[in-house]
Amino acid sequence: MLQSIRKEFFAYRNGVVAEQLRAAGDPHQVIMGCQLSDVIAIAGRYEKDVQLAQSLWDDINHRECRLAAPMLYPVEEFEMETAIAWCESVESEEVADVLCHRLLRHLKYAPKLWGQLRSSDNTLVKYTAYRLLLNLLLMNRIEKTVELRAIVEKEHTAAQPPLRQLLESITEEL
Repeated sequence: MLQSIRKEFFAYRNGVVAEQLRAAGDPHQVIMGCQLSDVIAIAGRYEKDVQLAQSLWDDINHRECRLAAPMLYPVEEFEMETAIAWCESVESEEVADVLCHRLLRHLKYAPKLWGQLRSSDNTLVKYTAYRLLLNLLLMNRIEKTVELRAIVEKEHTAAQPPLRQLLESITEEL
C-alpha cells in the first residue's frame, strides 16, 4: 500500500508548488508539490491502518508521506507514547498543523498531551503543542481560564515567529 500511495502522490505532483516550497525552506528532500486537498483525497482512498500510517510517518524525507500519515492512523489506537514521539519528530509547521488538525485534536487525552508538550525546549514541539491548544479551544475541549491566558501571555513574551503569530491567535480565542 505504501508504494501505491507514493505513486498517487507522484501522479498529483506539481513542480511549480514543489519549487515554491523548496524556495520557502521546506526541509523535505522529496517534495511532490501536492496540494493539501490532494493529499486528503489520496489518503481518503485508503483504510486507516497503524502500520501504513507509521510507515508513512517514518519516511521523514517525503513531505506528502508525512502529511498523509496522521490522516491514516486510527485515532483510538494512537497511544500517548506514540503521540509524544511523533510530536518530537515534527520537522515543519505544516506537518505540525496537519498532525494537530487531522489526528491529535481528536484524542481523548489531547488536553493532557498539550500540557506535557508545552514546556519543551524544542521550538517545533512547542509550536505543535500550541497548535494543538488552538484546535482544542476551537472545539471547546479545553476551558478558557485566567490561568490559561496567563500561560499563553507568558509564552508570548519570548516567542519568535511563527509561534508568536500562533499565540496571538490563541489569545484572540481566549
